[in-house]
Amino acid sequence: MAEVSTLGIVGSGQMGNGIAHVAAVAGFEVRLTDISTAALDKARATIEKNLGRMVKKEKITQIDANAAAGRIVFSTDTAVVHEAQMIIEAATENVELKYKIFEGLSAKASAETILATNTSSISITAIAARVAHPERVMGMHFMNPVPVMKLVELIRGLQTSDATFATVESAAQRMGKTTIIARDVPGFLVNRILMPYLNEACQALYEGIGSVEDIDTGMTLGTNVPMGPFTLADFIGLDTCLAICEVLHQGLGDDKYAPSPLLRKYVEAGWLGRKTGRGFYDYNKG
Repeated sequence: MAEVSTLGIVGSGQMGNGIAHVAAVAGFEVRLTDISTAALDKARATIEKNLGRMVKKEKITQIDANAAAGRIVFSTDTAVVHEAQMIIEAATENVELKYKIFEGLSAKASAETILATNTSSISITAIAARVAHPERVMGMHFMNPVPVMKLVELIRGLQTSDATFATVESAAQRMGKTTIIARDVPGFLVNRILMPYLNEACQALYEGIGSVEDIDTGMTLGTNVPMGPFTLADFIGLDTCLAICEVLHQGLGDDKYAPSPLLRKYVEAGWLGRKTGRGFYDYNKG
């Protein structure tokens, strides 16, 4: 099993910067890349803020936080990730974008480099088919927010080798994560169960069965989940929820997975949740 010391991450959004955070705290040398300097600056600020929270909660010392921050290189030049032993793609949940990223990584990175994707629903086998060494590709689905959530879902493509799986599993565990294994089917395991639940909440609202507040309160107090479906959907991002629902619907061919018209309308309106200030709740109030 190959030992990973340097980890490349493509995409510095909420998932990418979260992965960079936990990897740096775990001692990996991290190379974080994005197309936008502004996105990287935002990622840096988020990581520094989250490291500060860990210090305040006495989970790490200030010396540890400084060392972790010092292990992360931020760059708009994708070449910084090409020498990493392992690269994690953490771009938005868009099939064609992921294909393009993996084709680029395959052309530039070493043949020995493991290429992992943080996709939450897209076929690992299909992504792997876009690269020269598909046996080096697998799914590594972190949960959001990455520094808090303990789970990583591991998904092997049809071509994934045992050595690749062992290396990725070891890296996840080194980051302090508990791993589960899911088959390479639409939505994998977590989102195969979660997204129909969130989508059904949208449909219940669309049909006037209950209000946003009543549905959230009903599920939190009635089933003892920590947050209601609309609070969770807003946190995940309604565009991401819609994209996953579409993958489930198209990939499984069953209309029970069809996205609610209301979810689609919210995304069309640009009401994507917390990241835009408006979703099922208005985060710009007071």
